[in-house]
Amino acid sequence: MTFSEHFYTTEDGLSLYYRSYGCGGNEVVCLPGLTRNSKDFHEIAQHLAPQYRVLSLDLRGRGWSGWDPDWRNYNPATYIRDTWKLVDQLDISSFILLGTSLGGLLAMVMASQRPERVRAVVLNDVGPEADPAGYARILASFDQDVEVRDWNEAARHCKQTYQLALPDMPDEFWLAYVHNNYREGPAGRPVPDSDPAIAVAIREGDQRRVAGVQVDPWEAFRALTMPCLVIRGELSDILSADIVQRMTAVKPDLKTAVIPNRGHAPLLDEPASLAAIDAFLEQLPPHEG
Repeated sequence: MTFSEHFYTTEDGLSLYYRSYGCGGNEVVCLPGLTRNSKDFHEIAQHLAPQYRVLSLDLRGRGWSGWDPDWRNYNPATYIRDTWKLVDQLDISSFILLGTSLGGLLAMVMASQRPERVRAVVLNDVGPEADPAGYARILASFDQDVEVRDWNEAARHCKQTYQLALPDMPDEFWLAYVHNNYREGPAGRPVPDSDPAIAVAIREGDQRRVAGVQVDPWEAFRALTMPCLVIRGELSDILSADIVQRMTAVKPDLKTAVIPNRGHAPLLDEPASLAAIDAFLEQLPPHEG
């Protein structure tokens, strides 16, 4: 299953990229993690494409989307506004949200903002709060400025960074995986496929304000009235079993799945991930779009 590539223009004039898989009328919108991009959803998008139109986005500053000249715009309020702009422009009246990490937080807020537009939410290894150890690890990663000379060295660095979350993967996997995180830079050297200013926004900005209002992620989660599935990596240092238990107490109809031998975050191509997503989507009421 192939995909088509598209660009659209945001309210402030930035050009953003997205991929489209499958046919229209029953849409799934995929939102990536903090410095990730649309490539992360390629396998799950191909899997769903026979029955859904899957839109996989590059948030501003990532992948093929434009880099924002003002780092202050790298915040949830802007990402959410950009996403609403796309679905409105495409005249999508209702859709399913699938978000990994940061993308899941954006999905929760979007679903709480306009519940009549969001049919269901899939959260990939993310909840209303993060385990402090994992959050500290992510913050520390922004202090690492590692230059690599070639793709093999980039793959080794990628393996060193992510192998705790993706153990026992062969070197061939990492050489392919690194192309989701890097692009060819000056002199042919791989460079990270995201704007370095995102790190400035994380350190200096307020990542919990949406449209000028301080947002409580637990409040956003409590507001979810639509079906919701949370996928947790068994080895995750971001989404603990305790957090999932508290999420279930807040939302008793919450569907959950634990993906063996995965940390933060599952790739969504694992048999357990595919089975959980398929079962969740199959129990949704028929789409009337």
